[in-house]
Amino acid sequence: MLIIRLQRTGARNKPSFRLVLAESYRAAGKQALEVLGHYNPKNKQFGLKSEERLKYWLSKHVAVSPSVHNLLVDRKLIEAKKVKAWSPKKKEQTEPATAAPAVAEAPAVEPPA
Repeated sequence: MLIIRLQRTGARNKPSFRLVLAESYRAAGKQALEVLGHYNPKNKQFGLKSEERLKYWLSKHVAVSPSVHNLLVDRKLIEAKKVKAWSPKKKEQTEPATAAPAVAEAPAVEPPA
């Protein structure tokens, strides 16, 4: 199955991405079938090599990653609502170490005399 997704390029702390068409089972950084454009999140620069090629692949019902979907909606290349692309990991609820469990004390019993 084919998917249009982002492929990270650029140096550490200077991200830039390629908009690529790739097999969905391949790693994102590996071989892509076609490079469709680029995106730089630092300065919000977005460009397509050919808008016709993008529209061609979208007409073939190729899957689109959520991040790419939201980029295309922002640029008004597709008519749709944005989707939730990412959510942070939830922190597990742990009890604070200072709070000790409450222990019910039993009433003192006097020994028989």
